[in-house]
Amino acid sequence: MNTAMPFLRKIFIKTYGCQMNAHDSERLAAMLRTFGHEIVDCEDDADVYILNTCSVRERAEIKAVGKSRYLSRKKLRKNNALLGIVGCMAENLAENLFKLNPGIDFIIGPRRISELPAILAGENVGRVALLGEAHSEDAGESARDFSSAKICASVSIMQGCNMRCSYCIVPKTRGPESYRPMDSIIAECETLVQNGTKEITLLGQIVNNYGQGVLEYGSGKSPFVQLLERIDDIAGLERIRYMSPHPKGFREDLIEAHSSLSKLCPSVHLPIQSGSDRVLRAMRRPYTRARILSIVESLRAAVPNIALTTDVIVGYPGEREEDFSMTVDLLNAVKFNMAFVFKYSPRAGTLSASLPDDVGADEKDRRNKILLDMVQKCSIGHNETMIGHGVEVLVEGHAKRGENKLCGRTRGGDKVIFDGQDRLIGQLVNVKIMDSAITILRGKLIEI
Repeated sequence: MNTAMPFLRKIFIKTYGCQMNAHDSERLAAMLRTFGHEIVDCEDDADVYILNTCSVRERAEIKAVGKSRYLSRKKLRKNNALLGIVGCMAENLAENLFKLNPGIDFIIGPRRISELPAILAGENVGRVALLGEAHSEDAGESARDFSSAKICASVSIMQGCNMRCSYCIVPKTRGPESYRPMDSIIAECETLVQNGTKEITLLGQIVNNYGQGVLEYGSGKSPFVQLLERIDDIAGLERIRYMSPHPKGFREDLIEAHSSLSKLCPSVHLPIQSGSDRVLRAMRRPYTRARILSIVESLRAAVPNIALTTDVIVGYPGEREEDFSMTVDLLNAVKFNMAFVFKYSPRAGTLSASLPDDVGADEKDRRNKILLDMVQKCSIGHNETMIGHGVEVLVEGHAKRGENKLCGRTRGGDKVIFDGQDRLIGQLVNVKIMDSAITILRGKLIEI
């Protein structure tokens, strides 16, 4: 396809879904800028509309399709305007998207996003669909604008997923696992730090599965832990996080890394999905509730103040009341700092889509509310224990509300808002917590 550029575009990108999608949008924007296009924040200023979509939950697809119909009407009022759907929904719904919305000009799966500039090079873009195919050797990486590096930045270390969880569409939309070379990841991290980044979050569909079967273990340590050790050695970097791991990857070496690596934050997302072994087997999740409790015990033994968060699905096909009670019991036992609770919805192309969705909507709502109330109480209780204590905060920028208010996070991931001057952005400061709410802490800067 010819990549000559007859004219440049003003492009609006809207992102749905997870941190991986947000990261993909950052990469996409940087890549398009290298071709001379302008990324705009307001859709009214654009002549190309791109929706980077998620397919994990039905609601995300419904919202994206609705937005695409709105933008297709707006597109009609502009000459040569284009509308495209990229990401997981593009791959999952494929060319059916053209039927759902005839105003769509192109759809591109997450493994083909690097081909978008070639599409925009054509003055007359018909219905273009780029789907499937294997990841490139760099596991989907593309251009990055290091000049605008953020205080907290994400770095993708892999693409795809080899698991076959019964409810999950990711293996279909993002394909099998493909790993970036470790030296490439380190080089990107070093460049980010040189440009002002203080905290790096490593991203992967199952991030702690990095390098499995491809890279060698060294001194009994997995490739992922070896990567963490190398990043921990980067001068000028303050913090390391990772998202999203799988319980099966929490072996002794990773747990030990949390106590031995000074920059690795005491914060772990441990997606349990259910507390019932019977439901976990149906979900094809290769662990038990006993294994979850063992991991939690080991993590808290290694790092007593570690912050734990999780994902839970309610209303999976065949989930009985006793299964749900086991999930309640597990959450009570672990006392996660925060949990993301989802009502099950069948996704076309998954194993569970063929099962009867036999837990009614009202019952899903009831179970969902019970867990959300539990999570809220747990979060409030945790935040209240922070009042009166001093915490280290990495200042990320201005708070969304309030004059002279700054916002940052503790090493455990708690969001803290306090009064401060712009010169503190990007710095580590000490803040005394004075008050708390469900999702934030409010504090006062401790002058040194």
